[in-house]
Amino acid sequence: MKLLPTLLTAAALALSTTALSPSSPPPTTNKRNPITYNPPTWDNASLLLLGERFLLFGGEVHPFRLPVPSLWHDVLEKTKALGLNTVSFSVPWALLEGKPGEFRAEGVFDVGKFMEVAREVGVWLVARPGPYINGEVTGGGLPGWIQRLKGHPRTADVDYLAATDNYAAKIGAIIAKAQINNGGKVILYQPESEYSVSRTLIGFNFPDPGYMQYVEDQARRAGVVVPFINNDAWNAGHNAPGTGVGEVDIYGQDLYPLDINCDDMAWDKGSLRDSLYSSHLNTSPSTPYAMPEFQGGVVDYWGGSGFARCAERFNHEQSRVFYKNNFAAGVKIFNLYMIYGGTNWGNLGYDRGYTSYDYAAAIAEDRTIAREKYSELKLQAQFFKVSPGYLEATPDLKPTPGFYSPNQEITVTAVVGPEGSFYVTRKTAYKDPGPVSYTLKLPTSKGVITIPHLGGTLTMPGRDTRIHVTDYPVGDTTLVYCTGEVFTWQEYEGQTILVVYGGMGETHELLMKRTALGMFTKTSPGVKTKQDGQHLYAQWKTTEDEEQFIRAGNLYIYLIAREAAYNFWVTDLPGHSPLIIRGGYLVRSAKLDSDGTLAIRADFNRSTAIDLPRGVNTALLEIMGVPRSAKSVTINSHPTTHTLNTAPNGNNHWLVRTDFQPPSITLPDLPTLPWRYLNTLPELSPSYTDDHLWPLANHTTTNNTYLQTPSTPTSLFAADYTFHAGGALLFRGHFTATGHETTLTLQTQGGVGFASLVWLNDTFQTDAAWAGNSTAAFKRATWPVRLVAGGAICNGLVGGDEMKAPRGIMDYRFGMGGGGGGGGGEAPEVEWRVTGNLGGEDYRDEVRGPLNEGGLFAERMGYHQPGVPEGEGGFVKGRSPLDGIEEPGVGFWTAEMVLDIPGERWDVPLSFEFPGIDAGGGSGRYRAVLWVNGFQFGRYISHIGPQTSFPVPEGILNYHGTNTIAIAIWATQPGGARLSSLSLKAGTPVLTGRQPVVNVAAPAWTARPGAY
Repeated sequence: MKLLPTLLTAAALALSTTALSPSSPPPTTNKRNPITYNPPTWDNASLLLLGERFLLFGGEVHPFRLPVPSLWHDVLEKTKALGLNTVSFSVPWALLEGKPGEFRAEGVFDVGKFMEVAREVGVWLVARPGPYINGEVTGGGLPGWIQRLKGHPRTADVDYLAATDNYAAKIGAIIAKAQINNGGKVILYQPESEYSVSRTLIGFNFPDPGYMQYVEDQARRAGVVVPFINNDAWNAGHNAPGTGVGEVDIYGQDLYPLDINCDDMAWDKGSLRDSLYSSHLNTSPSTPYAMPEFQGGVVDYWGGSGFARCAERFNHEQSRVFYKNNFAAGVKIFNLYMIYGGTNWGNLGYDRGYTSYDYAAAIAEDRTIAREKYSELKLQAQFFKVSPGYLEATPDLKPTPGFYSPNQEITVTAVVGPEGSFYVTRKTAYKDPGPVSYTLKLPTSKGVITIPHLGGTLTMPGRDTRIHVTDYPVGDTTLVYCTGEVFTWQEYEGQTILVVYGGMGETHELLMKRTALGMFTKTSPGVKTKQDGQHLYAQWKTTEDEEQFIRAGNLYIYLIAREAAYNFWVTDLPGHSPLIIRGGYLVRSAKLDSDGTLAIRADFNRSTAIDLPRGVNTALLEIMGVPRSAKSVTINSHPTTHTLNTAPNGNNHWLVRTDFQPPSITLPDLPTLPWRYLNTLPELSPSYTDDHLWPLANHTTTNNTYLQTPSTPTSLFAADYTFHAGGALLFRGHFTATGHETTLTLQTQGGVGFASLVWLNDTFQTDAAWAGNSTAAFKRATWPVRLVAGGAICNGLVGGDEMKAPRGIMDYRFGMGGGGGGGGGEAPEVEWRVTGNLGGEDYRDEVRGPLNEGGLFAERMGYHQPGVPEGEGGFVKGRSPLDGIEEPGVGFWTAEMVLDIPGERWDVPLSFEFPGIDAGGGSGRYRAVLWVNGFQFGRYISHIGPQTSFPVPEGILNYHGTNTIAIAIWATQPGGARLSSLSLKAGTPVLTGRQPVVNVAAPAWTARPGAY
């Protein structure tokens, strides 16, 4: 995540401490298990894993943002299919230890299960358990009860360190069991996150090396033996090897070169740095260049552009230009943040963010992979899988325009190695969208060659980058140079296949050695060749319709357009070379059974199907490099016929067709469901008497003085009374009027985008600003106080969540005048009571976790859960969310709907669609909250937005049975509010080979003892 200024100040509380000694045991192999291995080692060039140099190319996934464990397979398989070999994952302490001393990591929070899924899928893991993770998670992942500590978070203050011990021991032991030396997939461990705030910015000693050392020692004591890596927020050298106390094994630097602004399509706010490698050498020359977080997308905010717009900016072009610039700098540990973002369900996001955490990542929130950046990333990742020479190659310290090309508009960075060199080429004006023609002059084993040799020029489109290779090994031969980009190459029985791609209509050229290939050569008609002794020149123009090829001895080269390469997959086949497969929406896995059955798991959608004359939709796969021992093929366990490809490269290439018949999807009409309605602010009534069950706000002191020392007689900070789960907070104050009160001034704090509603007795006190906006975290207003015999009642309703700043009433004051025949006099004393989620830290729903519920009456009673009986709670039938409520307050609706989505073979994303955003508030300003089978999966603000579509995954939704939907509408202005529309929308059905989805446990309603 990008380090945000608000979090910088929020997290920057520190004291100096005595240094603690490291206690790192040497890595050992588990002798009892033959599949275990030693942890990786490293030098200045790369990691070394399983005895070989290893390029860590991965992406961040947050399992806690996809609360359906059976779908973790799906996301990790889509990540592996890209060619990525590693997944990093963060763990939010707040979800696992919602109450001090009570650690729960089961069900949707089962970190061990996620790591087991990674082992099954076959991806390596980098564990990032904090205790602080940022991640745009509430409190940066720290539990809310940390606010009650006297010590500063993320420092060596004794009470904070003690508070972390239980979590660190438990999560450390879970991760330790999944390390490579225990047969698992964890190869690196990151203590803390972006522990980098400068001392000048904060004004006192932060970061604290002693604290960092304490976190590292906690992990070692828990059994973690893999190397430590950090993620400095910028290239400042914090905790780098050799810095002493708190140093890590491998230094890492996060990099977010484009500003968080999804409307900046011109890339004006950002920079492409050409000095990355030299900066790395200045900071940590003894370790491989590591980027634990690089900008794989962007976070969006309340009132932001929306992730559809963000995905347009952080698209395939951004991936081509900025990712490849990192490879030009010799990055050998490269991790994208995020590869899959997920959802901020159940109040887990921080206050600036809304429900979606799509992040404009390669894999969308609904798990679809239709974004072009997914395909672009696949091209890059598969190239580096077959380019081990990159791991020993060294970059230019600083590229010079014009050195490798006479065209000053082109910048070429050489990454030179003994097993191939890589010339990363882009426009010098990298933001410019227009094309540039150029030639190259590259040193090769055949001397310095001007390219193209056979005439013409190369073309560099705007916002693009090419990696041209020289002296690049391909099986038994060598590409002396190639201007087209390599997608992959594989050696099979008697044949080597190389796939080279380029932009549409571009001229490309290669020169290959022929000594190991024999002299036989065959090409497609559009390829121009020239023999030069033992070398062969070839030039071609990339076309859309015509597939071109070169066959030289046992080498077959596909010459295709980049868009055609998007349809290729490289799929591991245990015991054999990986298969090259053309076609399909996704190819997940392949295996060859002992009976000769080739079992393929793959996905297909409408775009990958073809229409045969008989009118049946059919999906086609071309499988290249099929072992000769293969006799038959299945697609997703269904036997399928195959034919041999008769093309010139048809040796052991199979053509496989599978039927694709998209299902008919019928969804319920949400407005006509049998809704039941409940007023969920009964506290407004003067006859409401249950507030004696609310916690009394009687703390005269607080340890939370981050923003201010309370200016109220007693603390009205919600966390002091164990409420920090997010959602609504309610305050109810009782006082006896003296007759001299003229005004009441209130200041509340609820985080960015929050709203406050205030009633005196049962009279709503209107203030348009209190409906909330996209920036304000505080609200202050003054109202006249109407004298009421017996006193007055004030109800405040605030929402939002963030760790460091308190939530609640920051200040209140009475204006005292001369009413009633006397002077002003002293203000009356107010007895305050407060509530949030039922039980606070003793939260009642352990399955859905400590953050899922807020303080609304319906939530405290559990009415958002399935199975609320007809006669319970005073619900009224026949009133829907489209009818709404007629005055300020909160209405609550619940209904059941039945889904019957066709069987397990289909993956159909569903989303709940709310009305469009009305920034002017002309239709009324209101908020809505959505629960699905008890899980909160949507927070909507009608005048702020931007989110109106709320994906809910299968597993939370029961696709083959009854579901309970609940909606709260919070009207913030006179006249009330209603939904003008509400619908359930299906995305494109995908015929899938994923693992079956198992519905998540969703406990039904039971009466809650002590609920109020």
